[in-house]
Amino acid sequence: MKKTNSNDGVAPSDRITRQIEELNDWRGVVIGRLRQLILEAYPGIVEEWKWGTAVWSYHGLVCSAAAFKDHVKVHFFLGAFLEDSHGLFNSGLDGNKMRAIDIREGEAIDEAGLKELVRVAVTYNEKKQSGR
Repeated sequence: MKKTNSNDGVAPSDRITRQIEELNDWRGVVIGRLRQLILEAYPGIVEEWKWGTAVWSYHGLVCSAAAFKDHVKVHFFLGAFLEDSHGLFNSGLDGNKMRAIDIREGEAIDEAGLKELVRVAVTYNEKKQSGR
């Protein structure tokens, strides 16, 4: 689902595409693949552009992906409340709400695990919103 950024009329999906292209290295490739997996995991998920980074939401924030010098971080906003059956979280493990996955150059993405984690996060948001 496309959403328009009211500040300048540029769709978040276009901003994310531009970021991937501008990175022009392994980090752009990784964010591009993460984006594809996230969108496949839950087709109703919404792409947004917040805090200068790609964000995906569905009934609340789900996750974001950001490039750093030596890694790409996939940040799950309510990761502390999610079942991580694949053991993907490797960063922010002591946080009260957030958890993250740091991916370094050459590391493989557990694609099935990531998709499952996105679906778990969406389900968590839905339950939280409905008060269940």
